Amino acid sequence: MQNGKYAQERWSLEDLFPGLDSAEFEQARQDLEEQVKRFEATRGELAEDLSEQRFLEILKAYEEIALMLGKIYAYGFLLFTEDTQNQKAQTAYAQVQQLVAEVNNRGLFFELWWKGLEEAVSGRLMEASGDYRYWLEALRLHKPYTLTEPEEKLINLKDVNGVKALYNLYETITTRYSFKLELDGQVKEMTRDELMVYVQGSDPALREAAYKEQFRVYGQDLPILGQIYQYMLRNWRSEHLDVRGFKSPIAVRNLSNDVPDEVVDTLLETCRENASIFHRYFRLKARWLGVDRLRRYDIYAPLAQSDRTYDYSEAVDMVLESFSRFHPRVAELARRVLDERHLDGEVRKGKWGGAFSMTVTPDLTPWVLANYNRRPRDVSTLAHELGHAVHSMLAADHTALTFHATLPLAETASTFGEMLLTDRMLELDPDPAVQRDLLVLHLDDAYATILRQSFFAMFERTAHGLVHEGASVDDLSEAYFKGLQEQFGDALELSEDFKHEWSVIPHFFDRPFYVYAYSFGQLLVLALYQQYLQEGASFKPRYLGILEAGSSEAPMRILDKAGIDVRSGDFWRGGFRVVEESLKRLEALESQQTPG
Repeated sequence: MQNGKYAQERWSLEDLFPGLDSAEFEQARQDLEEQVKRFEATRGELAEDLSEQRFLEILKAYEEIALMLGKIYAYGFLLFTEDTQNQKAQTAYAQVQQLVAEVNNRGLFFELWWKGLEEAVSGRLMEASGDYRYWLEALRLHKPYTLTEPEEKLINLKDVNGVKALYNLYETITTRYSFKLELDGQVKEMTRDELMVYVQGSDPALREAAYKEQFRVYGQDLPILGQIYQYMLRNWRSEHLDVRGFKSPIAVRNLSNDVPDEVVDTLLETCRENASIFHRYFRLKARWLGVDRLRRYDIYAPLAQSDRTYDYSEAVDMVLESFSRFHPRVAELARRVLDERHLDGEVRKGKWGGAFSMTVTPDLTPWVLANYNRRPRDVSTLAHELGHAVHSMLAADHTALTFHATLPLAETASTFGEMLLTDRMLELDPDPAVQRDLLVLHLDDAYATILRQSFFAMFERTAHGLVHEGASVDDLSEAYFKGLQEQFGDALELSEDFKHEWSVIPHFFDRPFYVYAYSFGQLLVLALYQQYLQEGASFKPRYLGILEAGSSEAPMRILDKAGIDVRSGDFWRGGFRVVEESLKRLEALESQQTPG
């Protein structure tokens, strides 16, 4: 930080280790080996009459392994993401993935013993487990789908050199892509994140050209990327349905999220039923842009004639101010990420695309990756990812096994942070034109987070079935395009080049069915934010309590305590009503301004 302003710079990983060849990194690996050996020695003690005190000691030893392993893995992963083309980083990441699988296998006996206990015995030990309780409870949810110890070990080892290796290949292939775009008569070469600036820019010809260039480059490797995806889906079915006995591909994710299948079904169906709200928005946006109908290329088009940009330090200041106005503690925690140089905001070739926040251990400030390109959306991304980091830090009083937010609640603080930022920006400038542009950005993001992600999940359900039936890569593209046609109806013009868009969505390859968590989180936060606006200061302790819980309690129970019933379709429809209110504000502005 210089002159009170934060610089857009590469992060520092020194709070983990000084380097791959450092004595500290080697010592950590040796210490981990000693911890694992000591833990393995407890195997003979595991019996139904194990005392509560000794059980807690063994749990603590398990947690210590998780802490050390988490640091080693994070270091390898973060090195890889800062430069996916660095061969040393590639090797290190592969090695730490292998190490994770080996250590998990060596400690697997404990989890299997725990899952196999009779209810009376597990209940006695759970009563004495303190903050570990929900972690233990969640493990036992998987009891019906757990295999023998040799089988579980084989699957762990197979995954490292199977599906995880396939995803690493996908990332390595796609992050080396170079895109070309003609700007002011000159062809420029750029990364995907730099290309996406023009997808969301004010020039309609450049928007179309940027999308087409993205699909051209990915399309050259579509047969390879498609095969990677097919193999990953076949593996998912073989392991989880054929071997473990899950009834559907999405049920695997639902159980790991500890959310009932019917809740997810209700969420997705409600999103499908309310697509017309966004159809109405797209028609309004077309009128603002002065066209008869939007093209798919135009969904994220800004309405402003000149693109407003934000210097990095300006963006950081706005995010921190909006957080501080809600609660000083939230801003203080976000500032820690920046002060400790745990945020990589640079744009450079070979760097992992997009953005993420990585929580390592309760005592370490999370690391945040962003590719900051000075757009309003990049400011929102900073608020989003710093919100994730704050969420983790608020839950840092829990154990290493219970402080990570459960996936259904993982987007709560991030999306709430974006809404705080949007409201602050609306408040700072009462100009109707600015208000309009910010509301458009807000609704664009609502579409991208709610409707787009829910239809992603619906495509995944379809794709898993199709691949099982022997579908080709082209069949997957046709199925994806059919979903787009349902998603948009006649509200916009949809060109066929978007049928290959599924190949550019990393979550499809990395974490099947992860995407519905975004829809879940956005609609949940809309309800929470309405409560905040209605209740003011009295709302804040309840909200912070949700974040502070981490994963120390089941997500459904955390929400029940907050008075939120996600089992009801009415709850999810309530989130869409909030979206519709923002749309009505925009429609009211239409009569006050000249389109364009």
